[in-house]
Amino acid sequence: MELVVEQLVIPEGANIILGQSHFIKTVEDLYEIMVGTVPGIKFGLAFSESSGECLIRVEGNDPELQAAASENARRMAAGHTFNILLRNAFPINILNAVKMCPEVCRIFCATANPVEVILAQTEQGRGILGVVDGFSPKGVEAEHGKAWRYDILRQFGYKK
Repeated sequence: MELVVEQLVIPEGANIILGQSHFIKTVEDLYEIMVGTVPGIKFGLAFSESSGECLIRVEGNDPELQAAASENARRMAAGHTFNILLRNAFPINILNAVKMCPEVCRIFCATANPVEVILAQTEQGRGILGVVDGFSPKGVEAEHGKAWRYDILRQFGYKK
């Protein structure tokens, strides 16, 4: 077994949701979740089929995000994984609906941070072991950090 690290593509102003599922129906179901949950959302999603033709299946309503999701799937080359790139919404707006999709087994991350995927390469193929989401902490939050956090959550409309 070999360990491989792949940096994912996250276009400017986009967020990513990276997960694992178990069935080709994932592509259509995630598409319906995206368009049905947040009006005006822009997204691209790619699913790596792990049997049959083993193709990367791509859907979405934004060509740039579709191309980037396809590139991420190609870089990872891990079967039964999917990545969704989105704009005009945040992962928090759709994450529960994505997790409730019957084909979804797990979510590795949902972020706008740089993402590195740690993969195991075997003779059979690749699998995701984990992710590096963003950067390591630089200290402990002080009062001005708390004030900033409270303020930004209110600006986003998540708290009153």
